Amino acid sequence: MVSRRKFIKQSGLAVASAMVSSQVLAACGNKRPQEAEIGLQLYTMRDELAKDAKQTIMKIANIGYGHVETFYDYGTEKGSGKYWGLSTEELKNVLADNNLQTYSGHYQLNNFLTMGKGQEDELKAQADIAVKLGQRYLIVPVPPFNLIDKLTLEDFKFMAEQLNKGGEYCKSLGLKIGYHNHFWEFRSYGPDKRTGYDVLVSETQPDLVAFELDMFWAIKSGAHPIELFAKYPKRFEMWHVKDIDKSKPDVIVGEGKDSLPSMDILKDIKFAEVGTGAVDYKAIFKKSEEAGLKHFFVEQDGIYMENHFESIRLSFNYIKDNLIGK
Repeated sequence: MVSRRKFIKQSGLAVASAMVSSQVLAACGNKRPQEAEIGLQLYTMRDELAKDAKQTIMKIANIGYGHVETFYDYGTEKGSGKYWGLSTEELKNVLADNNLQTYSGHYQLNNFLTMGKGQEDELKAQADIAVKLGQRYLIVPVPPFNLIDKLTLEDFKFMAEQLNKGGEYCKSLGLKIGYHNHFWEFRSYGPDKRTGYDVLVSETQPDLVAFELDMFWAIKSGAHPIELFAKYPKRFEMWHVKDIDKSKPDVIVGEGKDSLPSMDILKDIKFAEVGTGAVDYKAIFKKSEEAGLKHFFVEQDGIYMENHFESIRLSFNYIKDNLIGK
């Protein structure tokens, strides 16, 4: 069983790095017009946020991002209602000062989604934070982490039931609950080889539960986004736009792999700036209407450049110049 700390270390950190000129470093501080469509999942810049949240958010806006997706309860401030030392209200003000919207946030619902627990208190507490930030979506980023390497179809069926229940509650607050995938969901179970992801999508109600498709993890799991859009039209209201390094294109799910510990699987992944990797985003973006896309976010779990701001600038520029308004 893999711990969250080990997972983050393996998937979010790797050998670095390329030296960057002082001219490039300075460029990140130059303000440019913001693109309302292009969002960033703040987890990408978690190290910078931990050091100086206000400066990091300002630089993200200056690159041109128009909105951000938050992540909550991943670190040392567990259950505090704070983000990098900022209260919910302070974070909301910092975002407003930088003309950044936040439509969505990742929240931890481990107990709510675990059979035998199903606790609603964490759902209610975190939904309250999402409402205070003015968000529209409360996203579950991962299954209960202590179950990662021992998930069953029954676990996924229970999660689908709970997502429907959570969706009812969130709807009463003006929110919509959603689910974000990694690769575990695409492992096959039983004689009919049904995947956990099929259970989650087919057994949740479209008006109550949205899906945030992480392109990297779906493709690395052998699930092509365009085929998913055709199979489950209008269910993918949000996307995580991240690229697969061309040196590591192999699928990490399937026979001989599904029983392996997650840490073994994660050795064969590597991320890339959008537009530099193996994903054909031009083809995917052409199907955004069929998918039901409302918002998308650049995310890169691990950055190998020395300057992380330059990394997110490269992804931003590729999307702006090649994918939106085309």
